[in-house]
Amino acid sequence: MKYLMIHFKQLIPVAAAALVLSSCGIYSKYKPAEEVPEDLYGEVQAEMADSASLGYMDWHEFFTDPHLQALIEKGLQNNTDYRSAQLRVKEAEATLLSAKLAFLPSFAFAPQGTVSSFDKSKATQTYTLPITASWEIDIFGRMRNAKRQSQALLAQSRDYQQAVRTQLIAGIANTYYTLLMLDEQLRLSEETQETWKETVDAARALMNAGMYNEAGVSQMEATYYQVQTSVLDLKEQINKTENALSLLLAETPQNYERGTLENQQFTTDFTIGIPVQMLTARPDVRSAERALEAAFYVTNGAWSSFYPNITLSGSAGWTNSAGAIIINPAKFVASAVGSLVQPLFQRGQLIGQLKIAKAQQEEASLAFQQALLNAGSEVNDALTAWQTSRDKKELLDKQVEALERTVKSTSLLMEHGNTNYLEVLTARQTLLNSQLTQTSNRFAEIQSLINLYQALGGGQEQTNQQ
Repeated sequence: MKYLMIHFKQLIPVAAAALVLSSCGIYSKYKPAEEVPEDLYGEVQAEMADSASLGYMDWHEFFTDPHLQALIEKGLQNNTDYRSAQLRVKEAEATLLSAKLAFLPSFAFAPQGTVSSFDKSKATQTYTLPITASWEIDIFGRMRNAKRQSQALLAQSRDYQQAVRTQLIAGIANTYYTLLMLDEQLRLSEETQETWKETVDAARALMNAGMYNEAGVSQMEATYYQVQTSVLDLKEQINKTENALSLLLAETPQNYERGTLENQQFTTDFTIGIPVQMLTARPDVRSAERALEAAFYVTNGAWSSFYPNITLSGSAGWTNSAGAIIINPAKFVASAVGSLVQPLFQRGQLIGQLKIAKAQQEEASLAFQQALLNAGSEVNDALTAWQTSRDKKELLDKQVEALERTVKSTSLLMEHGNTNYLEVLTARQTLLNSQLTQTSNRFAEIQSLINLYQALGGGQEQTNQQ
């Protein structure tokens, strides 16, 4: 024990020197980003009420369709990518626990026994039943930096899980609304198909009465068959989209119950949030910064490698071996040792490791900057798409109303022989195309809101949710 105290006293100057060496960075903490590039979202601004940021809105509040809510719940339970992300969090938690336990002494039970005989004499038996202990004193921050690195990696794994969650929710919603758009386009095409059948029958009756020619009737029949073909294409697209939804839900292909596109309601009472606040909502940006934080502590750990490792170790137990004689019964024995290991001929290797750590930290910094720029660009794209689709909605509504009047007028004129088939054909085709465009624009408006929700890190996991 006296030997241990002597060595411990010798370590005190080393500990004092460590305080002086703190300027090298082995004790410094990572400082989170507080500033982002100006005009991160670009010049486009959201014309929205001043309310809660969309990135923090619960997905139950944003997606109010009960069929969609049930599908999202199922996806959060079954999706394999999301479940894998949850397992990554558990792995990171175990790694952090291991880093924390490294600060505690380690104990081991190491019994030993020997049997020996010299020149066929009676065999002698010796044994030792010690419990050994070892404790590394973290004066130069090696274990501390490893723990902080593990904490950053755990936070990064949680951010990755949130990113997968947000992507999954947005993916299910986009696929669901794609189905609603295709359903609406199928309904319009089937209605047009029935109307065209009536028009072809009327034109054939007029031809039989000598009021119409074969060329006009044939042209109308060809258009009727084209509409039938588009109906079949839409049914195929619906089937493929349902299969894509099945993959997201980790289910076998099946039909899904759903609502209608025209009955979908979305709140616009939200804000996009300022760029600094977006950092706390968008998981991929947080994940990129966590990677930078982990790289920062790897660099600190590389600096720590230049300094000694200080370890206290000892053992206590019973043994019957007292050098040249054997004592029975066994006697209690204890020992303690303090050791210091200073690298001498590894400086070149340690310098190389430090340079690698610094380069990786710089790479992580660039990746974080790029994540910020990507986030701003995606928010700008989604806002622009949403505002554009809103502006187009009123114009498309007026266009469809005007074309419906045109079709009605040309159909009446054809029945009375005051116009030809070409005008009726053109009017109906233009009306169908405008109706399909109107439906696509409604879907584009919903999709842009979903993309904006995802771009702002929506779908945050709540304590009362999965």
